[in-house]
Amino acid sequence: MDAVPVIAIDGPTASGKGTVAQRVAAALGWHYLDSGALYRLVALRALESGTDAADAAALAALASGLRPRFVGERIELDGREVTRDVRREDVGAMASQIAVHPPLRAALLDLQKGFRQPPGLVADGRDMGTVVFPDARLKVFLTASVEARAERRHKQLKEKGFSSNMTLLLQELRARDERDSSRSAAPLRPAGDARQLDSSYLSIEQVVSQILSWHGES
Repeated sequence: MDAVPVIAIDGPTASGKGTVAQRVAAALGWHYLDSGALYRLVALRALESGTDAADAAALAALASGLRPRFVGERIELDGREVTRDVRREDVGAMASQIAVHPPLRAALLDLQKGFRQPPGLVADGRDMGTVVFPDARLKVFLTASVEARAERRHKQLKEKGFSSNMTLLLQELRARDERDSSRSAAPLRPAGDARQLDSSYLSIEQVVSQILSWHGES
């Protein structure tokens, strides 16, 4: 398994890493892991079951029983499609809150590593290059200004039929950045050997092209 190559793409909320990672994986014919979706799935289960966001043990138990199925952009949990549900803002906010718990992160670690299958994996998240796949062949830290990220998230939510408020989005993104960067367990930060890329003024195509170019050099 160690020989299977990995491209790890980390970055803050709404930096575009999910779309970029999917396109890089498609271009290479590799598998794709949206690690954030796993935390959102736990958050969805917690909200539906009334599990407290501060109950680390209960959240870890929910994570241990997680058996998600990813089919393209479709996400299934317990035989039902939850693609739209996991993108709700309340689920995203809950995911950011619960991600601070070390027991939950440990419970999801093996599940994430299991996505590493031939011919290769493109994984996006917050700690793919620092914790989950520290031996990744290429590590990218993708960021953008909070204003650019809020605008992207606003547009994305509108396109999917969700209501959205730019002022609230900016507040929530700043709060999530603070939580993700200051947590004790796997804080959001670039790996020491990561290539950093600011996508504030780049198109998705330009970002994908740059990452594929870096991959060609690795």
